[in-house]
Amino acid sequence: MKRVAKPVFFVVALLIIALALTSTLGIDTQYGDIKTTRIKGIDDIRWGIDIKGGVEATFQPADDVDATPEQLEAAKSIIETRLVSNSITDYELYADESSRRIIVRFPWKEDATNFDPNAAIEEIAATAELTFRPGNSYETVDYDADGQPVMKTPSGETAETVLLYGSTVKKAEPGVISENGMNKYVVSLEFNDEGTELFKEATTTYLNKTISIWMDDVLLSYPTVNEVISEGKAQISGSFTAEEATALATKINAGALPFTLETVNVSSISPTLGANSLYAMGLAAIIALGFIVVFMIVSFRVPGFVAVIALMGQMAIILIAVSGYFPVFNSFTMTLPGIAGMILSLGTGVDANILTAERIREELKKGKSLDSAINAGTKNSLSAIIDGNMTIIIVSVILILVFGPFNMLSFIFGLSTTGAIYAFGYTLLVGTIANFLMGIGAARLMLKSISGFKFLRNPVLYGGKKGGAK
Repeated sequence: MKRVAKPVFFVVALLIIALALTSTLGIDTQYGDIKTTRIKGIDDIRWGIDIKGGVEATFQPADDVDATPEQLEAAKSIIETRLVSNSITDYELYADESSRRIIVRFPWKEDATNFDPNAAIEEIAATAELTFRPGNSYETVDYDADGQPVMKTPSGETAETVLLYGSTVKKAEPGVISENGMNKYVVSLEFNDEGTELFKEATTTYLNKTISIWMDDVLLSYPTVNEVISEGKAQISGSFTAEEATALATKINAGALPFTLETVNVSSISPTLGANSLYAMGLAAIIALGFIVVFMIVSFRVPGFVAVIALMGQMAIILIAVSGYFPVFNSFTMTLPGIAGMILSLGTGVDANILTAERIREELKKGKSLDSAINAGTKNSLSAIIDGNMTIIIVSVILILVFGPFNMLSFIFGLSTTGAIYAFGYTLLVGTIANFLMGIGAARLMLKSISGFKFLRNPVLYGGKKGGAK
């Protein structure tokens, strides 16, 4: 066996530990009263209705609009798109054509503190009509929570003329640009064919003039046109946070609702489990993990120690996928079935490491040298691990496709169960893929590296007999 350099173990182990700490604790910076999330941790996870509770709202078309069943279904579809775009999978959504109403239930945002249901429904019910207008005239000025001015209500030519609408946007996505040495969050736009032509005409007509960008009646940005833009791409810049840029891109992608919705009824939903149950589950998980750590190290010694570090990395990857990790990504909605999927995937990780350790022990009992035993043991256990994990991946993918946004079997199981099963499939899939990266990749790399240290080359430390070949 070609040995792996000794420092590799420390490099991989330190990277895993750093990943585990940041994905658990997150990283925040504080400037005065403004707190900025740099990396999301457990506290930034969006918990499902069963754990944290949520909001139930009933909407109907405003201004006595007599919505057709098709329009009502379109509004429902856009709301559902916004829910999914925000990684809200634990939801219930119904359209009642007889009463022209839409009923939705969804969990609180991950950073919710005052639990105001009226504020929460703005996340999915805002009309979000994007417009490009000449000039930047406005009527009123408000101030946001940070004391920054917010210009509202276009006036004059700005109010009278709309150069193009958000419906001509093909794609919107958040991004980061560097301006004067500072990172600035923006929303990048790509127009469809109609929008490309209209934007080209607008930038030609208003060359060296201002074209303002509005969301409903709020002024987002008012750049000066320095050149004719004919490629169909543009950027919305402003004093965005990562979360605001992501939310704006989501609303633009979801499109404007066919009519304004007014809230008929809104209320809070109590969790079926609650924070105490979540705390109890967390405590039970820590205790169980402690037993697993002791069992692995006592039973398998060095391979067990390496396995514990690999499991730490597997858990970190799952948390990264659930929390969103970087602020530009939305947190996945974690429900009780989602936690079950995470625990089950960690079980497969333990199984993969035990299988490898047992194969190495068997090779050592045959009288092979330590390097040969590690090489043969890792090789012989690979096919069994891949077969078992691929089966789980296939099942997870099926669960995601069937019970995810497509709702292929919702007519059998009902909409209320789709989000819960989808969360289970999602965490199970992510955890199993993480097992491939950590349980097969990182663990074997660390094992081949750490076995190069002279004081760790005793076969007994790998399950072999005392005095065996080294």
